Amino acid sequence: MAAIAVQSNCCSFSSDCCSQRWDPFKGNGRVQRGLLAGPINLRMPSPSQLVQQGSCSISCKAGGTSKQSGSALRAKAKKGSSDINPDDYLSDDQLQYVDRQKALEAAMSDINGSFGKGSVTRLGSAGGALVETFPSGCLTLDLALGGGFPKGRIVEIFGPESSGKTTLALHAIAEIQKKGGNAMLVDAEHCFDPYYSKALGVDVESLIVCQPDNGEMALETADRMCRSGAVDIIVIDSVSALTPRAEIEGEIGMQQMGLQARLMSQALRKMSANAARANCTIIFLNQIRYKIAVMYGNPEVTSGGLALKFFASLRLDIRNTGKIKSPRGEDDIGIRARVRVQKSKVSRPYKQAEFDIIFGEGICKLGSLLDSAETVGVVVRKGAWYSYGETRLGQGRDKVVQFLRDYPEVCADIEKVVRERIAEIMTTKRDYNGPNGSAVVHAGMDIEEMMGEDNLGELD
Repeated sequence: MAAIAVQSNCCSFSSDCCSQRWDPFKGNGRVQRGLLAGPINLRMPSPSQLVQQGSCSISCKAGGTSKQSGSALRAKAKKGSSDINPDDYLSDDQLQYVDRQKALEAAMSDINGSFGKGSVTRLGSAGGALVETFPSGCLTLDLALGGGFPKGRIVEIFGPESSGKTTLALHAIAEIQKKGGNAMLVDAEHCFDPYYSKALGVDVESLIVCQPDNGEMALETADRMCRSGAVDIIVIDSVSALTPRAEIEGEIGMQQMGLQARLMSQALRKMSANAARANCTIIFLNQIRYKIAVMYGNPEVTSGGLALKFFASLRLDIRNTGKIKSPRGEDDIGIRARVRVQKSKVSRPYKQAEFDIIFGEGICKLGSLLDSAETVGVVVRKGAWYSYGETRLGQGRDKVVQFLRDYPEVCADIEKVVRERIAEIMTTKRDYNGPNGSAVVHAGMDIEEMMGEDNLGELD
């Protein structure tokens, strides 16, 4: 944008040895230094002040000249400030800029009139772009995800068998129902267990369940429920069980190349936009397959083609890292699960979170509460002892979990403080320094990141 050169014999700040340029778009008329000028700390007057000074003339430095004498502008000012035309002191380039802004507003108004209000809008007037989240049912996972599962997005949870995929999805359904939302489960595997779901806190009476005959029916049903705007979460269990109609009607052994991948690609193109408009979270559970003859690299691949990887805003890799034994060590009562954020468009990826899954009970919330409290510095561990403020909780993780189970008032107090601390971390988007001075950050970070290079010697 070209500036306007002010040449005046009446202004005390003018100089013969410098070219002073004033841009009327710069609020109070800031001086811009020319090629021959030294440092100038003076400020040019506003257009109204130029009018009052009288004999100043304004010329366009960009080409054509548009001069208005000070007496003419002062005469207009006497009639009223509304009679002064800004075009009298704007250059051709600046007038063109104003015309472009008017054309932009006219185009936006025309598009909104054709396709509906809000089709195009400025992000600042849209109320920001923060993604809403809801709890996953596990505090350590909420820390790793940046607050929980995102609303209006597509989520993929994949992993090997018996790793906790369905359990994690059912906990998400239970959290939505606790907030008064509606949930739907598309049981493509036809193995839904209402008793186990009820034990996890799912309201099976209000849960919408669909057991489709084929993949087209499953995805079309999910898309229609999403477009209704009345469903807050849809879980599809699983992608591998979404069998195309052509494959069902064909004979066993007949090769059908890429049917499921094409089905998923076509469906996700519709469901992605519909989920965002309806603010509905769609969770796809997926299985793992192995590539043939892979000598180097990871041979694992998820089923359903590549479309889900691209459309998913969040991809979680869940693994079974070990068994949990009974107090006597005779029976296996659960598993230790680790979730890795493989992809995330709403938070930092590649974080990890670990938690216990107890058979028949689901995610051990007391264990995840203890881990989260230790991560954010609410509970301090020294050796094998855990303490909360001046209260000693016990020696060893299992005993502390039992202590929290026996004293629910202490558990509720710790959970309240932990959730407040998590909300503070998520709001400020910064790492939290614990009371002992060590860097305490989000769940799943490496020990080098948590302690820092200067403190690593303490571990030796």
